[in-house]
Amino acid sequence: MAHTRSRICVALDTQDAMQAAELARRLAGAVDLVKVGMELFYATGEHGYRKVAEAGIPVFLDLKLHDIPNTVAQGLRSLMRLDPAPAIVNVHATGGPAMMHAAAEAVEGRTKLIAVTLLTSLGEEDAAAIGLDAALGTDDHVANLAELARACGLDGVVCSPRDLEMVRRVCGPDFLTVVPGIRPAGSDTADQKRIATPRAAQEAGADILVIGRPITQAEDPVAAAAEIARSLTG
Repeated sequence: MAHTRSRICVALDTQDAMQAAELARRLAGAVDLVKVGMELFYATGEHGYRKVAEAGIPVFLDLKLHDIPNTVAQGLRSLMRLDPAPAIVNVHATGGPAMMHAAAEAVEGRTKLIAVTLLTSLGEEDAAAIGLDAALGTDDHVANLAELARACGLDGVVCSPRDLEMVRRVCGPDFLTVVPGIRPAGSDTADQKRIATPRAAQEAGADILVIGRPITQAEDPVAAAAEIARSLTG
């Protein structure tokens, strides 16, 4: 069965609030969401977030909270006071079940809460270097973390394109999958290791494709976004 067209989320990775806001305005109607991450939020805070949100596109606030349960919960309560509230926020699944339960209680269903499993910049050797069981592959670690996130009441996970099949198998079709590491054919892979083309990720079951430089650094970002969108419907 064909998967519904994946939504496109553009990563606004810049420290310049006005640049990010202008790009969000230009891309309104061409993409489905924009991502405000650490680089922009730490540089500009609520001001930068509001400028981007004024474009009217739902915002994925990608801050990857990871701390003791109370600290994460209080941080999320602060973020829930943003106006408009972010459409999606995230935490690290490796913060554990108590932290994820506290996070889910803090957002009270006001936003989609998802968990980062393993960063797409980590390969098998990297996973072993940080102490994960070398006998298991990255897909097994991702599956375990995704299943834990679902059990803790989260709405979905951030996972690599290569982990989608495993996540779908253990968490079902309604669990939200937000997928970075998306590179159109011929694009520079940069610092990503576990990547896929937009069409391949969609066919594997991705709900949201997070795409940065292939759109934001294109000569014509709107045209680049439109071309990716066409590749998902052709």
